[in-house]
Amino acid sequence: MEPDAASKSDAGRAESQLRKGVLEYCVLGLLRDGPRYGVELLEVLGTVSVMTTSQGTIYPLLARLRRDGLVDTTWQESPSGPPRRYYVLTPQGRAALAEFSEIWPHFRDAVDRFTTD
Repeated sequence: MEPDAASKSDAGRAESQLRKGVLEYCVLGLLRDGPRYGVELLEVLGTVSVMTTSQGTIYPLLARLRRDGLVDTTWQESPSGPPRRYYVLTPQGRAALAEFSEIWPHFRDAVDRFTTD
């Protein structure tokens, strides 16, 4: 493998691992202002290239967030097709997002300290 190809592969792995670590909290953040359905979450996440993900990632994540009591769901009629499952933050989800939002700047600054010149 060429050195450039190896470094691109390493960068892709780092990006993937970082996305896995923060995707849950990005989804909680997107639900902060009101209910959203799965495809809508995918579309909004996709507006930021490093957060682009797939249905195969988002739906299992949403199911886990529901099992963990961080989100709840409701069904609503859709103007263009079958009813949609909307996800909404629970009080426990709001608390988890608040905790992450408090910790994240310190974590980000610590990582920057060790990885930047």
